[in-house]
Amino acid sequence: MIKARVTVTLKNGVLDPQGKAIEGALGALDFSGVASVRQGKVFDLELEGSDRSKAEADLKAMCEKLLANTVIENYQVELA
Repeated sequence: MIKARVTVTLKNGVLDPQGKAIEGALGALDFSGVASVRQGKVFDLELEGSDRSKAEADLKAMCEKLLANTVIENYQVELA
């Protein structure tokens, strides 16, 4: 079994209204010094098998086809 984490974030220059809302809420809660907030998604997956190269290729294909909108999002794959 291979464990993996995929982190998906918005590309630089893409507006992030949820991040802005979080930033405003942190200020309202008296957390000063927060200059910027960008939000993203994290997927934890467990893949059958032990071939790490195949797992990484499969995960990248999953991101390209479903997990990330590659027009506006970047993704990072980490194998545990």
